[in-house]
Amino acid sequence: MLRVLPLLVVMLMVFMTPATAQRIERLPTPAVNNSAVPPPVTAAPRAYDTVSVETQDIVPIPSNAPSEAIQKTEILSLDDVLRSSARYAPKILEALNKARAAGSRALSAEGAFDLVFQAETYSYLSGFYDGQYLNVEAIQPLSNNGGRIEGGYRVSRGDFPVYNDIFFTNQVGELKVKGIYAILRDKNIDDRRFGIANTRLGQDIAGLEAILVAIGVQQRAIEAYNQWVGSGQQVVIYRELLDLAQERQAGLKRQVQLGAQPDIILTENEQNILRRQSLLVRAETDLARASNRLSLFWRDDKGLPLQPSLAQLPEQLPDIRSQSAMETAAIMNRRPDLKIIENNINQARLKLQLDENELLPKFDVFAEFSNDFGALGEGGSSRDGFETIVGLNFSIPLQRRVAKGRISESEAKIAGLARARQQVEESVNNLVNDLAIAVDAAERLAEIARQEEIRAKKLAAGERRLFQVGASDFFLVNIREEAAANAAVRRLQAQFEVQKLHADQLAVAADTDALGLEAMGTGTITIGE
Repeated sequence: MLRVLPLLVVMLMVFMTPATAQRIERLPTPAVNNSAVPPPVTAAPRAYDTVSVETQDIVPIPSNAPSEAIQKTEILSLDDVLRSSARYAPKILEALNKARAAGSRALSAEGAFDLVFQAETYSYLSGFYDGQYLNVEAIQPLSNNGGRIEGGYRVSRGDFPVYNDIFFTNQVGELKVKGIYAILRDKNIDDRRFGIANTRLGQDIAGLEAILVAIGVQQRAIEAYNQWVGSGQQVVIYRELLDLAQERQAGLKRQVQLGAQPDIILTENEQNILRRQSLLVRAETDLARASNRLSLFWRDDKGLPLQPSLAQLPEQLPDIRSQSAMETAAIMNRRPDLKIIENNINQARLKLQLDENELLPKFDVFAEFSNDFGALGEGGSSRDGFETIVGLNFSIPLQRRVAKGRISESEAKIAGLARARQQVEESVNNLVNDLAIAVDAAERLAEIARQEEIRAKKLAAGERRLFQVGASDFFLVNIREEAAANAAVRRLQAQFEVQKLHADQLAVAADTDALGLEAMGTGTITIGE
């Protein structure tokens, strides 16, 4: 017993150095496993120096730990990424420009009701007659009827043949106003009004399609951000795991020099260091790739990709939750795809209304008022005074097969779209319920993983203390440390799955506010400059 006591005193002196004492209570920070986070886009791995086993020296792995100055960099938040992506992501800008083009088509359709000005003139330059005639008109189509309002002025000089007797006016000329009003066909709808209403619905559809594209982009931005954060936490845990082994190497060297441990234990710890270095290299490579992928969504003021730095990493994954109502009815009211189908149905109903209009007979009434001014012209007194003319125009297609075929086609299209809407509603309802079940299970698993991590850390800390006083062996303390690291990875993996499901819920619920698409959610289309 007396011979054992000096040996224990020596081991206590070796292991209770200030640096080692601080490491005894230090536990690994949660990190993500390679299998926990989907592999991001490729990036070149870092090159490291080799290990000299013959001299039993491990060349230190280059550190990526941020300096004091870098640590002052502002943390990159998920909101920062979502705002940047919503403003500068090329896919979103492409969809918004398509919506703007649809708006331009709607403006063009409104041109069917533009005021039209026209003029005509006749002059007999040679021959028996020397008449000159000028007629100008302005035509304004009615926006609430298939008719139109016409206003005109005409004046003539000289003599005209009898077949052009209508050209004669008084000396000052004649003013005329004519109104045409549709009674049956074209009364409620015509090609011009159909074109305007149809292109406006098309503009709404293009805007909703832009929202759908933006939701998908923002969902991928959330995934890329969480992957980057998780990869950063993975680097933290594997670096601290490596630090433990490297600090232990210095203490083991002193024990070997004092004869308290055999030489082979240094080689065994070198092997352990190399294994942990390998884990760290993979983790840092994953972080570089995740950072590269995140740059597709985080951009500068010119819209160019930005690479986030280590100093901008937050300490944990963001908590992504919807602030909007998640009831099925509220979700259905927000879903852009359902609104697109509804607009398609409205377009088909509008086309059906136009087709039914073609079945009606053409029955227009008109009234014309005119008055000549000035002295009598060469045409005589019949051109003098105020005139009122009324009339009607009637026509009807007898077979109407074209209109009937189009009506049948439109009715079939409406019925098909109604079934498509039913299918989407049922699918969305099923998906909402499925996600609710998955989130509940994932949150319970995350809590279990957290409890497991707590206990694994306690076991690792306790095992290190036992190893310090010689009551444990080198193999067991390594097993405990790596088990604690694996538990932290599983906990992070569970948290990653929870947040991924929350992001899926935001996308399914079309929660534009939570996805950083507030302006698009209110129907405002903006193009990032």
